[in-house]
Amino acid sequence: MAFKKFAFNVFKKDKFARLGLIETQRGNINTPAFMPVGTQATVKACTIDDVKKTGSEIILSNTYHLMIRPGVERVKNAGGLHNFMNCDLPILTDSGGFQVMSLSKLNKIDREKGAIFNSHVDGKKFYLSPEESIRIQLGLNSDIVMIMDECPKSTNDYDLIKKSMNLSLYWAKRSKKAFGENPHKALFGIVQGGLFKDLRLKSLKELISIGFDGYALGGLAVGESQYEMFSVLDDVKEFLPIDKPHYLMGVGTPSDILGAVKRGIDMFDCVLPTRSGRTGLAFTWQGRINIKNNKYQNDNSPLDPDCNNLNLNKYSKNYLNHLFNTNEILASMILTLHNINFYQELMASIRKNINDGTFDDFHNKYIDKL
Repeated sequence: MAFKKFAFNVFKKDKFARLGLIETQRGNINTPAFMPVGTQATVKACTIDDVKKTGSEIILSNTYHLMIRPGVERVKNAGGLHNFMNCDLPILTDSGGFQVMSLSKLNKIDREKGAIFNSHVDGKKFYLSPEESIRIQLGLNSDIVMIMDECPKSTNDYDLIKKSMNLSLYWAKRSKKAFGENPHKALFGIVQGGLFKDLRLKSLKELISIGFDGYALGGLAVGESQYEMFSVLDDVKEFLPIDKPHYLMGVGTPSDILGAVKRGIDMFDCVLPTRSGRTGLAFTWQGRINIKNNKYQNDNSPLDPDCNNLNLNKYSKNYLNHLFNTNEILASMILTLHNINFYQELMASIRKNINDGTFDDFHNKYIDKL
């Protein structure tokens, strides 16, 4: 059976905001799209069937975590990541570069060998080169593969960022070569350069010359302000290839997403809706709710009367407050699913307003509310 080739088309624009469709061998993804994070082959506190019911059309998983546990060979022996986790949605895998920076106890960056680091789990030493990252992702059989890049912890040290960007460009070439010919999959480049316009544009120009199926913006959501992040997007929005998906990695809040869509971004991922769901924070059309707050102890109203999918409004704020304050597992399950569902309702509303030519009004209504 012939595999369907990866493809992307933009159907409508509202200034820089874009309505599009990504086609993969495992299904189509309407854009702008939000990808729930299934770091370790699971979206925490959710079954994959429930994730699908929210309208999610793609999920993200992570090379770093899966290479440590359970290991790529074990996943390959199960028939690939989709079979391993019983997921028929498209899967994007991150290269692992960000986790090497943020999680590993000890790490060293070598131009030729890649990242040399000790596992955050048991201290075991690992080597992650651009070629090894691609090998693992192909072994996982993900649909969208990310190049190996270096993610410096600072965004405003010019010399450090420039050195890191040049290394990432060298690794991008090696990643492209290692990926080879896989027309039914996609390989995305990652634009680095911190908060500096000249470095971001140089990185983007070089990546375009190498040639990728999509272009991600990395090195953001690491402590900079929203204004700084939007400034970076403003710097590059006119130069991103119009016929390729634009992906903002690790972002973010509903407000971040609205502002980024306005600046031409098509794809997002973030742990925020799931992590917040496990700690009692709910995203709603009226704003954020900390359901643990005592004021909800006798509030029998639904969590969000404007969020109707999955019939989650049958659970009152009173009941959810009780579940969280008694540490019941069901609390995390309900609120996590609610938050993912809210994010997908947000994305559906964004797409509708782009299609209707009313995105600016929608953006202005909710940018400071959500």
